[in-house]
Amino acid sequence: MAGLAPTFGRGSMTNHWVDIKNADVILIMGGNAAEAHPCGFKWVTEAKAHNGAKLIVVDPRFTRSASVADYYVPIRTGTDIVFLGGIINYLLTNNKIHHEYVKNYTDFQFLVSKDFKFNDGLYSGYQFEKRSYDKSSWEYQKDEDGYVKRDPFLTNPQSVYQLLKNHYKRYTSSLVNSVCGTPEKKFLQVCEILSSTACETRVATILYALGWTQHSIGSQIIRTGAMMQLLLGNIGMAGGGVNALRGHSNIQGLTDLGLMSNLLPGYMTLPRESEQNYEDYIVHRTKESLLPNQSNCWKNYSKFHVSLMKAWWGKSATEKNNWAFNYLPKLDKNYDMLQTYELMHKGKMNGYIAQGFNPLASVPNKNKMLQAFSKLKFLIVMDPLTTETSDFWKNYGEFNNVDSSKIQTEVFRLPTTCFAEEEGALVNSCRWLQWHWKAADPPGRLKVILKLWQHYFEKFVKYMKKKEDLILIQLSIFFGHIQNLMILQLLN
Repeated sequence: MAGLAPTFGRGSMTNHWVDIKNADVILIMGGNAAEAHPCGFKWVTEAKAHNGAKLIVVDPRFTRSASVADYYVPIRTGTDIVFLGGIINYLLTNNKIHHEYVKNYTDFQFLVSKDFKFNDGLYSGYQFEKRSYDKSSWEYQKDEDGYVKRDPFLTNPQSVYQLLKNHYKRYTSSLVNSVCGTPEKKFLQVCEILSSTACETRVATILYALGWTQHSIGSQIIRTGAMMQLLLGNIGMAGGGVNALRGHSNIQGLTDLGLMSNLLPGYMTLPRESEQNYEDYIVHRTKESLLPNQSNCWKNYSKFHVSLMKAWWGKSATEKNNWAFNYLPKLDKNYDMLQTYELMHKGKMNGYIAQGFNPLASVPNKNKMLQAFSKLKFLIVMDPLTTETSDFWKNYGEFNNVDSSKIQTEVFRLPTTCFAEEEGALVNSCRWLQWHWKAADPPGRLKVILKLWQHYFEKFVKYMKKKEDLILIQLSIFFGHIQNLMILQLLN
């Protein structure tokens, strides 16, 4: 639904690990915290022991988390978004939302364009030939001062409240039972427990992991969970939030420090190829306030940009070169993880480097991934252990049914150091910037990963100087569970 959910990525913690102990209700979906995140799960046990918190685990499997839950609720794999949609419908239908919160801290009262519609599973503006949306009809209605029009009585059919209610009315408990396989009684029990936090004195938190993020609709699942929490007034509250349980310490640093292919530090973004003009780049990212006297961080985007460029380029960043904007690379496409594998599957990629990442076991559609890897000329796997990806070409019968003789891909395995053999800075889920000392030297002639990359970089530069070519190298580096695709345009 347009607007109600804030901008959540596919992996983010709105709260601190320790804050979980303040929750009254804890919902675990898309993860198995007791087994996969035992250090973090201790705060769940703290909440249960000292705060009387109720733990709900919704999972296709009966996990170790489920074994200590107050309520275990089964669900079919891949139907999480319907389950969450059913909860939203329950909250809206039974008026069990935090009214003061949604009116003051969400766009609940905002009026959406009269042209906005939803019919037969499609929103207005869908372009069949392009398989994409023209989102111009999704905008808010504005007054003569440029501020959003609101309906405090929530009766206008174009208010976010009415649109949301109408959209989710299909998600009944019987539909949840049919699609998710969840018994209606258990589902309604979950709804009732969660709705008890739509007040000032109780709060719920959601804990999720790769069971949500690595779905092909992972972002939509997380946004739906965020909408549910906003309706209950649980975002920005002690013990509340939507919290991704990260598998490795530096996943938070990936986004905070701007290591993704389209990001700059501070959650700013690189310009696209179509954005050669500095003013257009700034205008598209500067968010105007929607309400009078509203706090608006991104209204200062130009100041953040100049500050970053000055930090990088010093006196060389001047108004004449648009504060070093001219030096930034311009992205021609969105080279995210799924797009990379799509190109690979179409035979448009020669080689792939997977470091600390096991995509065959993580990315949706294993059969398609097997076909994609089989079309490469070479695959380099940098990992301390043998992985499914490094052995994708082996025939394991029904679970990995491939004909090795027909696979052209040459696989190189490069053993790398593990975390205890490396030192460096890291950012954890609590946003602490820390220095990590190594506990031991790597065995034999094994080099730390950064030394390996330095070695390859120097080799590439020498090769290019000989060939006098422009080479586009896509280095797929994965820290934990989020793809960090770096595109290095190495010029002569």
